[in-house]
Amino acid sequence: MDLDPPPTTSGIDEALAVFVQHRTRLFGIAYRVLGSAVEAEDVVQEVWLRWQKTDRSVVVNPVAFLSSTTTRLAINVAQSARVRRETYIGPWLPEPIDTSSDPEAGAQRAEALELALLLVLEKLSPTERAAYVLREAFDYPYPEIAEILQLSLVNVRQIVSRARKHLSAEQRESVDTAEHRRLLNAFVSAAQTGDVASLEALLTPDAVSLSDGNGMRGCARLPVLGRARVAKLSTYRQLWREAEHELVDANGCPGVLVRRDGQPVAFMTVAASPEGIYKVLWLFSPTKIAAFLDSRSRFATINERSALNPPP
Repeated sequence: MDLDPPPTTSGIDEALAVFVQHRTRLFGIAYRVLGSAVEAEDVVQEVWLRWQKTDRSVVVNPVAFLSSTTTRLAINVAQSARVRRETYIGPWLPEPIDTSSDPEAGAQRAEALELALLLVLEKLSPTERAAYVLREAFDYPYPEIAEILQLSLVNVRQIVSRARKHLSAEQRESVDTAEHRRLLNAFVSAAQTGDVASLEALLTPDAVSLSDGNGMRGCARLPVLGRARVAKLSTYRQLWREAEHELVDANGCPGVLVRRDGQPVAFMTVAASPEGIYKVLWLFSPTKIAAFLDSRSRFATINERSALNPPP
């Protein structure tokens, strides 16, 4: 019986070099489709396994093969995740990632990366999300997106157009990074000191606060609506008691990591327009906070490997 010869060391090394070169892009695609760093990492690992087993001699365009495999796997995972999230207790928020070393998280543009926008993307189907991400964040041409998604060119154009309209209806005019950071710092300072009046001055009348704790005690299980209620909730004394906060770069925007006795207990960020802060996002889920901290080391490792395997 004939057996396939084992892969040569040089062949695996070459496969690894190609994979590492495009790894940040693959993670960026999967993360935007899934809103979960952990699930995106699992997808990328599965792509690597498939890439090793593929007859790479017949692959004309490696990045197209890797991107296509990543996108299709991410869509499959997203469809399963949508069912699982129906049993999630309270609001579900995307997992933040540390973008201090990669402000665009592998994309050609930092599109569809902010937590507030990722949350809106959840309202689209996984296929719609993938089409929008490939076009708007990674600038893939429509024919290539059609091939990846196995849809007609006309259908893909319609999907991206519908997604743009849906997202534009949900979005507000944003502020620049400096103003975002100023508003966030002012918000945290007022929340720590219990200054409800100052908090209300920072918030829009229709402000909303979302807390992701998956049923954790003391974590709001419903969205908190209105300037006064959001301001009062944000001064929760048990959260800020003997706590320290660290300004971090999360999903291309300033965020805050709250620690007590050196241990992270919460992550928060805001969405702001020229009218003020209109959305406050809180993460209390230990697994999601851990995923954010893990993303720091992951991007550092990826960048080190990329430096050793620069693109040709």
